[in-house]
Amino acid sequence: MKAMIFAAGLGTRLKPITDTMPKALVPVGGEPLLHHVIVKLRAAGYDHLVVNVHHFASQIREYLATHDYGIDIQISDETEELLETGGGIAHAKDLLLPSEEPILIHNVDILSNLDLSWFRSQVRPSALSTLLVSERETSRYLLFGPDMRLMGWTNVATGEVRSPYPLEELSGCRKYAFSGIHNVSPAIFQAFEESGFSGRFPIMDFYIRQCARYPIYGAVAPSLQLVDVGKLDSLEQAEEMVRLL
Repeated sequence: MKAMIFAAGLGTRLKPITDTMPKALVPVGGEPLLHHVIVKLRAAGYDHLVVNVHHFASQIREYLATHDYGIDIQISDETEELLETGGGIAHAKDLLLPSEEPILIHNVDILSNLDLSWFRSQVRPSALSTLLVSERETSRYLLFGPDMRLMGWTNVATGEVRSPYPLEELSGCRKYAFSGIHNVSPAIFQAFEESGFSGRFPIMDFYIRQCARYPIYGAVAPSLQLVDVGKLDSLEQAEEMVRLL
């Protein structure tokens, strides 16, 4: 099974730590974030991983070259230009294909108790993408219809709504927060081409703009515990999460 770990980000919210190292190598519980994600994926049966790199790329390359996880790990090089999440997936096409199964996409700064086998079981045969979502309190939510099909996005603090659907169709939508973990169909690369998405773009822009055209669903994990290690004040929570896992 194949998975991609997003490790190319600048980690600006973790400064000053990320002034000298990539976010992927920030230590939590004595090991880098990247280590925790790789070990979790390996335990769930993923044996072919792609890690994208940009910020302090050489440090991640050296780390992977000197740590043998017993599975195939390849680098998707974005050192010339940071391509964001959607562009990062598109850029890694040749490393991720062919694949007969959904490809797991996992942010390097997400630590959780998610059962990845359960998450795979939630993928519908027709789904272009299946997003792990939760009832976490935030200002920005994805909007889902009664069958948990994605219909748009909203910022409840500003009232902004983005959706290809008429506003009146969104009134009964359920609001969930995205977790930074999703399963994508191998067909997503063709969908990028069909929709004119190339170069640098966020995957969420693609999902929101194209959700009426392609079936994109959400899955709410029972009893999900998740830490987004995006800010300095989240490191203590991350240490506690690592102790519990």
